[in-house]
Amino acid sequence: MHRHIKEGELRPHMNAIKPKLTVENKRARLEFCLSKVTRSLSSPIPKFHDMFNVVHIDEKWFYMSKPSKCYYLVPDENEPLRTYQRKKFITQVMFLATVARPRFSEYGDEVFSRKIGIYPFTTLEPAKRSSKNQVAGTLETKPIMSVTKEVTRSWLIEKVLPDIRAKWPQAHGGPIFIQQDNAKPHIDVNDSEFLQATPRDGFDIPLCFQPPNSPYLNVLDLGFFRAIQSLQEQEALGTIDELVSAVYTSLKECKHDNLTMYF
Repeated sequence: MHRHIKEGELRPHMNAIKPKLTVENKRARLEFCLSKVTRSLSSPIPKFHDMFNVVHIDEKWFYMSKPSKCYYLVPDENEPLRTYQRKKFITQVMFLATVARPRFSEYGDEVFSRKIGIYPFTTLEPAKRSSKNQVAGTLETKPIMSVTKEVTRSWLIEKVLPDIRAKWPQAHGGPIFIQQDNAKPHIDVNDSEFLQATPRDGFDIPLCFQPPNSPYLNVLDLGFFRAIQSLQEQEALGTIDELVSAVYTSLKECKHDNLTMYF
């Protein structure tokens, strides 16, 4: 086998399962892609829209640790000991990430950061019992394990929209679309509470859905989440607050090339 590979008669290939698309899924993908094509009277060649007015949002689970990790040790170094009470129930927190296409000046300087924000689905709850680390009643961070439409709506209105308004370039002009996938916790594009919260400070920020079974049409699923996670997994974490802080730091340190290449 190795000889055939070395001589070029065989080549290794990693095959991943892809979403099974129905005829309706394929039609929706085609219509979505065609909607991103712009035509000009001055040129017969159609061009894809620059997508500067699109904000991509998506959710991702981040874990306190992995069941198995690879380490590089010097010959006399002891192997690290990692323990967890039950490895099937490692602490995890879901985050909502919001990114857009970055913009640069004619000199190559970044004038608009693509990293609008990342928001953990967590709450502060008073501790029910006293322990060696805290007394009863101390507020501690707890992950929201079941994210519903109500939670998603609250995070969009109270966290995402304010950050878009604060960080978006002043000369925005026109609507800014928030593109989301078809997950059940996502709210409808005609959600009344969301529509009431969007028209502020001269902004028009409607929601839109990407085609079903089309994760590759969201830049966060193309590798940006993996880039953040690879940085976060380098940290030794012990609490949920440390996990949240590590994800924030990883997003900040992630280079813009990891996102620009996918637009």
